Amino acid sequence: MPIVNRIAEFAQDMKTWRRHLHMNPELGFECYETAEFVATRLREFGVAEIHTGIAKTGIVALIHGRKDGGVIGLRADMDALPILEANGTEFDSQRPGIMHACGHDAHTAILMGAATILKGFADEGRLPGGVKLLFQPSEENVDRNGKSGAVRMIEDGAMKGIDAVFGLHVDSG
Repeated sequence: MPIVNRIAEFAQDMKTWRRHLHMNPELGFECYETAEFVATRLREFGVAEIHTGIAKTGIVALIHGRKDGGVIGLRADMDALPILEANGTEFDSQRPGIMHACGHDAHTAILMGAATILKGFADEGRLPGGVKLLFQPSEENVDRNGKSGAVRMIEDGAMKGIDAVFGLHVDSG
């Protein structure tokens, strides 16, 4: 089945995930509910190797493919911003003074969607190597030692074994 058809099959799920994340934003390294939501979905997709607590609330999950390729990393940030939302949508933030104003809710939902596609490829024997899914907290802030979520994830070993890493950033335009 063409990949665009596979994506269309769960487009509504991705929309639902994104809206759930948008309604329940968390700041900095305090992405506990977000991490639990992501880890639960990954388990539902059949991803067996899930490491939580990376950089406090980050997640590193590995989808194993065949042994004839390298490992790529795909990264999404999960944290929100300390901004009061006043958009008036049915899925506005339920946490006053905190909102996903920078698209991290979309980044997380998109990576979860990619995980479903890639897990399917792995199950079909069509995924060479493997994919590390990197769900990063605290892209917007640093800890008391001046370290961002990315630095802390690297220190916690998230990048070990990765041959190349890719991320994305959405633009409201």
